[in-house]
Amino acid sequence: VQLQASGGGSVQPGGSLRLSCAASGGKFDSANMGWYRQTLGKQRELVLSIESDNLTTYGNSEKGRFAISRDNAKNTVYLQMTNLRPDDTAVYYCNVKRWGAEYWGQGTLVTVSS
Repeated sequence: VQLQASGGGSVQPGGSLRLSCAASGGKFDSANMGWYRQTLGKQRELVLSIESDNLTTYGNSEKGRFAISRDNAKNTVYLQMTNLRPDDTAVYYCNVKRWGAEYWGQGTLVTVSS
């Protein structure tokens, strides 16, 4: 299984970004797919995850600013982030849990700064 994340970058406070993570190595219709983030000196934390039935689980990210979606035909999970704040600055990691195994993407850096 490989996870290829993209969409990170630099944005000003109040801006938006959309992260994508494409999974390869089989079908992921039944997988839990999600996004975590990590800053220096802190543990990786859940941002959002989505089940196969589209049930979502929020981490500490504020509801209403972030949204997760998935396209099973493309084996891709998306993280739409709006009204970004400087404390959203982190490396964002794609995560997939399938059949008792867990996989991580390489991480994509999101920097929110004026």
